[in-house]
Amino acid sequence: MKRALFLSVLCLGSAGPAFAAVGAELPGYQVVVDLTNRASLQRGAKYFVNYCMGCHSLQYSRYSRIGEDLGLDMQMVADNLIFNGRRVSERMEISMSQDDAERWFGAKPPDLSMLARQKGATYIYQYLMTFYIDEDRPWGVNNWRFPFTTMPHVLWREQGLQRAEWEEVDNGNGSKPVITGLTLETPGLKTPEEYEQLVVDLTSFLVYVSEPARLTRESVGTWVLLFLLILGGFAYFLKREYWKDVH
Repeated sequence: MKRALFLSVLCLGSAGPAFAAVGAELPGYQVVVDLTNRASLQRGAKYFVNYCMGCHSLQYSRYSRIGEDLGLDMQMVADNLIFNGRRVSERMEISMSQDDAERWFGAKPPDLSMLARQKGATYIYQYLMTFYIDEDRPWGVNNWRFPFTTMPHVLWREQGLQRAEWEEVDNGNGSKPVITGLTLETPGLKTPEEYEQLVVDLTSFLVYVSEPARLTRESVGTWVLLFLLILGGFAYFLKREYWKDVH
C-alpha cells in the first residue's frame, strides 16, 4: 500500500525525502500565467499532446472544447492534436493500458486534468525546469522541485541536461548536501530562454485545462463590473434627485 501511494504521483512528482524541503518553492523559479494569450495556450496544447499525452490523459477535457476555447477549428484539432484515432468530440484519454503502465512504471501515470488546481502553476513550472543529472536514478535524472521523482525527463532534448551544484549545510544535526543551483551541462535544441517559454506555454495550458470556464468567467466578470459601476452611478444620481428637497 505504501509503495502504491509512493508511486501514484508518477510523472509530476512523487513523495519522498528531499535535499530541500519537499513542497518548498524554489527561489528564482516563478511563472506568470496569462490565459488571455491564446497563442501561448495553443502552443501549450501542442506540447502537451506531443510530450505528455503518451502517458498522461486529460479525461475531463474534450478535444472539441479545447479547439473552441483556443480558436482552433475542428479540422485543425483533428490534424494537429489527435494521434490515436479518436474523434474530436471524445475525451482526451490515452491508449496505453493500465496493465502496461503498471509493468513499465510501477504505477499508473496520473490524469493531469486537475493538476494545476491541486498543485498550482508554480509547482508545474518549477518541476519542468529543474531536472538534473543523477546517475543513481533509474532514468538517469532527478528533480530539484520534487526529489526522487519516477518520471524521466521527457523534455531533455529541448532543454538539454543540467548538473546540480551542491553545498554542505549544517542544520544542527550535522551537515548534509543541499542543492544551491543548476548549471546547463549539455545544451538542448532550444536556448534556455526558448525552453523557459515552452514550459510557460505548457504550464498555462494545464492551468486552462484545470478550469476552462475561467476564460469565460473572467471575460464576463469585466463586463459585470462595468455594468455595476454604471448602475451605481445612476443609483447615486437618482438618490440625490429624490432627496434634494429633504433638509
